[in-house]
Order: sequence, then C-alpha cells, then structure tokens
Amino acid sequence: MSTARPALRCALSTHFIRPSRHRLNIPDMDLDTWNAPQPCPRSRSAGQRCIEQIAALLEGPGRRRSDPRGGTVAALPHALQCAQLAEWAHAEVELIGAALLHDLGHLLGSLGGPAPAGLDHAGQAARWLSQHWDDGLTEPVRLHSLAKRYLVGFDPRYGEALSTPSLHSLAVQGGPMTPLEMRRFEALPHAGAAIKLRIWDDMAHHPGKSTPPLQHYLDLLERLLPTEPPRRSHLPIALQTSA
Repeated sequence: MSTARPALRCALSTHFIRPSRHRLNIPDMDLDTWNAPQPCPRSRSAGQRCIEQIAALLEGPGRRRSDPRGGTVAALPHALQCAQLAEWAHAEVELIGAALLHDLGHLLGSLGGPAPAGLDHAGQAARWLSQHWDDGLTEPVRLHSLAKRYLVGFDPRYGEALSTPSLHSLAVQGGPMTPLEMRRFEALPHAGAAIKLRIWDDMAHHPGKSTPPLQHYLDLLERLLPTEPPRRSHLPIALQTSA
C-alpha cells in the first residue's frame, strides 16, 4: 500500500469524508513528465518585486473578478478566506502561502503575454510562482485542480456538493479519478497538501467574511523567499487537467 495513503486518510477524515478502500496491484509505469518551470536566478529583490506584482493583481483585478466557478465572492476575498482557513488549521507556512495564491493563474493574464500552452490556471500559477518559491508552496497550487478529481473518486458525496460550474469543469477535466489514477496521484509528495487546499478552496466563499488584511500574507510570502537553489520534489504525473 502506498505510504502516502495514511497521510491522505488523515487529511480527509479531518473534514469528515469517510475513506474508501482500493486494493490494486499497480505495475511499474512510465509516466509522462510535467515540464517543470525553470526558475529564473533568484534574488531577494526580484522576489520582492514579484510580491508587489501579486499585490497589484489581487488588489486590482482580484477585487473585480468573481470566482470562475460561479461563486459569490471576488478573487481577493476568496484568496484571503482560503489562507485564513489554512492558518486556522495550523498548516505549514508554505501551505498557507499556497492557499492564498492557488487561483492566481486566473489573474496572470492581466500581466500580458501568452498563457503557457497545455497548462490550466493551477499549472500557470505554479510555473509563475516557481521563479521565487520552492515546491512546498508551488506544488499544492499545481495539484489543487487534480485534487477535485481525486476527492470525487474517493467519496462520491464530495461531488454531490459541487456547484454546477464546478461539475462542468470536472467533466472537462476527465471526471472522477479511476482507482489507478488515484494511486498515481497519491504517489506525489504534495498530494495530501493539495487535498487540504482543495477543501479549504471549497469552503472559502462567504461574502463579507472578516479576514486578516492582504499585507499579513504578503509578509508571510516575503519570509518564504528562499536564498538557496529551489527544492523540487514532485514526481511526474500524467493526469489530465483543465481550467
């Protein structure tokens, strides 16, 4: 049994989702590699400029753009609520940052330039953020869309609570994961974090909810700026994603 499954069960049971059992003998497979972004040379000043861009995106188009899944809050309050839920859960600091930035890909078009081919909003955000942050932050962002497919495959009751737009995107993404796909997803080092992020994502849709200010989380992002070469621990994955 995958060593990742106990951690995933813990993440799911925390949110009252009853785990199911999948007993499969999974053979060794050649997986398509994800074209991991090649980070630019890092410097603290460059990272701080990136944080300024994040602030401009969230404070500008993030205040105006509604949740693309048909939610009732704009991107900025959604991001703040998601990060607050991560804090309340005593998540690692990098996962709190991922919770804040998980939907940044929906806003990156405001910076101009073509979107990377073949990447959904989660992949676009992870590629952009990997210029300055390690995969403890970027991988939960990249995987949170796939986590929805995992959760629906893990417990159909999760799918019953999805909004109509989210159900539509689920169908576009390939529907619930098969047991084989679930095993492959579980093998990823940050799968458990991505599942937690996805659940907080679903909960962060309350108009007018009080949250810490954006600057609180921007300061957190600045503390996370690494000074060493990036840590890349993700494994290749060949699962379809879509915006």
